[in-house]
Amino acid sequence: MPVATKKLRSNRAWIERHINDPFVKRSRQEGYRARSVYKLIELNDKEKLIRPGMCVVDLGAAPGSWTQVVREKLAGKDGEVRGTIIAMDILPMDPIDGVTFLQGDFREQEVADKLTEIIGDKQVDLVLSDMAPNLSGIAAADAARSLLLNELALEFCLEHLKDNGVFVTKVFQGSGFSQYVETLKKHFKTVLTRKPEASRDTSAEVYMVAKHIKKR
Repeated sequence: MPVATKKLRSNRAWIERHINDPFVKRSRQEGYRARSVYKLIELNDKEKLIRPGMCVVDLGAAPGSWTQVVREKLAGKDGEVRGTIIAMDILPMDPIDGVTFLQGDFREQEVADKLTEIIGDKQVDLVLSDMAPNLSGIAAADAARSLLLNELALEFCLEHLKDNGVFVTKVFQGSGFSQYVETLKKHFKTVLTRKPEASRDTSAEVYMVAKHIKKR
């Protein structure tokens, strides 16, 4: 079968699955920007991650569904944000009231420095990372790119997260996964692996929830 025909059939299958996805339908009904929102909602329901007054950094935020949830959880009765929300992504993101957004590549030092500048002298309560590289289809290369983002997010946490803060990051099971988990355990007192219902069964992704940094 020609490659183009295979790709066309694959695209059609993805579109059909996407249209019929109950989380896609629900996200549209409830006004969220992406189905991935239900991954964070489930994680938050189980782990009680987000509370008013927090400083939250959302890495890999676009299109902004996770940031929408953070804003909802930090909002007071008057609708105003009680706390600080900083979101960043390499892609543009439509504004969300009360959220500071930085567009840039987290792998670039200039962008990381700008994020540090925005945070200022605040200590961060919660770091969320739903970052993922553009996938090439070459497993080893994709795993390496993904792992680099995980490692950079961890470095960011060790610099900015409060001692009792929480780090939530998407990790793809495969090459380097077990080593990364061991690194998390070296730096955090509690490390949990979670697979939210909204994560597709065919996906190798899991979410690591790391709590309470050990003595630095």
